[in-house]
Amino acid sequence: MAQAFFQFLEQRSRNVDSLLCVGLDPQLSHLPTPDVAGARDFCLRLIEATAPYAAAFKPNSAFFEVFGADGIQALEEVIGAIPVSIPVLLDAKRGDIGSTSQAYARAAFETLGAHAITVSPYLGEDSVSPFLADPAKGVFLLCKTSNPGAGDLQDLLADGQPLYLQVARLAQNWNKHKNIGLVVGATYPEVLADVRREVPDLWFLAPGVGAQGGELSSALAAGLRSDGLGMLVPISRGISQAANPALAAREFRDAINAARKARSQKTKPAFRHRLLADDMLRLGCVQFGEFTLKSGKVSPIYLDLRRLVGDPAALSRAAAAYLEWLRPLAFDRLAALPYAALPIAAAISLQSGWPLVYPRKETKEYGTKSPVEGPYQKGETVVVIDDLVTTGESKFEGIEKLESVGLRVRDVVVLINRQPPKSNAFAQKGLTLHAVLHLPELLEYWHAQGAITTDQRQATLDFLLQG
Repeated sequence: MAQAFFQFLEQRSRNVDSLLCVGLDPQLSHLPTPDVAGARDFCLRLIEATAPYAAAFKPNSAFFEVFGADGIQALEEVIGAIPVSIPVLLDAKRGDIGSTSQAYARAAFETLGAHAITVSPYLGEDSVSPFLADPAKGVFLLCKTSNPGAGDLQDLLADGQPLYLQVARLAQNWNKHKNIGLVVGATYPEVLADVRREVPDLWFLAPGVGAQGGELSSALAAGLRSDGLGMLVPISRGISQAANPALAAREFRDAINAARKARSQKTKPAFRHRLLADDMLRLGCVQFGEFTLKSGKVSPIYLDLRRLVGDPAALSRAAAAYLEWLRPLAFDRLAALPYAALPIAAAISLQSGWPLVYPRKETKEYGTKSPVEGPYQKGETVVVIDDLVTTGESKFEGIEKLESVGLRVRDVVVLINRQPPKSNAFAQKGLTLHAVLHLPELLEYWHAQGAITTDQRQATLDFLLQG
């Protein structure tokens, strides 16, 4: 089986310690001879000069297509000349109805021999999926492009958020083969940071450094993953128009690495769910005072995640946050525990396509008298969804009802874990608990933002330690 595309890219990046993507853009005005032979030779010289410093090469299909059939032949020759150890990303920005996309994918991957391609998401999942069918081939989905008119559509609000954030979430949902990345312009560092918070693991292609005005260190500080990878920086004219392209490529590679090193020394990874944590405070999902819990204990904090349903954008953000934890798990259906988790799980189901059931709090004495609502088959595995966990008792009650109808439960996923440290109540029952967020990290974030006092933070931490 061929190596997965992003494993291939990451291996190359580590081998040459580079995030530089060399653009192969043989524009007519830049060619010594403005013909197809000049375009081919221009690229072949650039490949030979810069290969030692390139994490990837990015030929732009348009500058070959302009020559017609001869240009396509030249593009195939250029791609064939790139060393087999270096990923080739075809900049073609394809995207059409399914059958057309299938043909585009075959052209890019089979005919031309590219390893990845840029794709527009505008026509939806069925237009993108043909490019994603082979895990060995990658897609960089247009998310927030670097051109001046990008905001005409990409900044429009959808469910209260910019469209580019919705595209980032869709990319996560479509990433079943782990072979999708995003195009996010280096010209918008604040957008890079916001998208990185939404998709902490995806690779970015970040055009715009140099001629378009993107500033390298700002872009890298905003867009790199916590491991210092996850971001390709494409440079075209800055290298191809230099007097010494090899020297220019090395200098860009070194500048990128210097910015990576400076970032790792002075910054720590950003809190990953900043927007969601802000939603909780804004909507009153967290309150401080004295609150009697179901267990009878008096808590200095009360979390009411039912209030998320009052804001569609916040509910969508919460649902998206669950997906990272759900994707690696093996299950047939979601199982939401009433009542707080029902709207959250419905939002997860809508984003992911996973079917949903839920155990009733009280079984009806009429009708089907079923303790579990929704279609299911005996012997299926469900993953339990709830809003938060303290002692786990309500989870165990719901799980008992699910198991009473022949469903199997192995995993429980909650948005917030407020259990005392080292609690093993779930492990004792053979269950694995997964939490998107832990209350101590939320407290640290809110305190750092000045949203809660030191006394409120400490009182809550002391309460958690008491068990």
